[in-house]
Amino acid sequence: MARIGSKPITFGDDVSVSVSDTNVVTVKGPKGELTQQIDPEMSIAIEDDNIVVNRPTDQKRHRSMHGMSRSLIENMVTGVTQGYKKELTIKGVGYRASLSGDTLELALGFSHPIFFLPPEEVDLEVESGRGKDDTITIEGIDKQLVGQVAAKIRDLRPPEPYKGKGVRYTDEHVPLKAGKTAAR
Repeated sequence: MARIGSKPITFGDDVSVSVSDTNVVTVKGPKGELTQQIDPEMSIAIEDDNIVVNRPTDQKRHRSMHGMSRSLIENMVTGVTQGYKKELTIKGVGYRASLSGDTLELALGFSHPIFFLPPEEVDLEVESGRGKDDTITIEGIDKQLVGQVAAKIRDLRPPEPYKGKGVRYTDEHVPLKAGKTAAR
């Protein structure tokens, strides 16, 4: 039996969950509302304050979809109650970030500034390091969207392995390489 898929998802009184005939799951909570299409072969049952996902057979495809479907629904419940947050740090001399309106303006060592317009469902916040590293905080209720926005910003200037300059996740460790040494 699946370990992840067989666990029930518990939600509180402030969350309402509805499942349509075509397995479209809608979760409403204090932070917002999320909708997700789940594989139609999975059966989703709401019992009291629990959501239970069951699979029809033990085929490999059904086993994999079972755990993934349960994880998607659990991420939706967590998103509408607590939300998700990712933090990026910008390291490098002259590298900085600022927020003007909804647009994120980045100076990342190129000859031009980079302007990044995030989706409406995501909130950005920039904390200036005042001589140190700037921090960008990405918050939202959709885990996939928050991670995707963070990855897109990081891909604008990934950390390089010699001095560590670039955009990185706050908890990311970048192993530094030794530079070339002159032959004598």
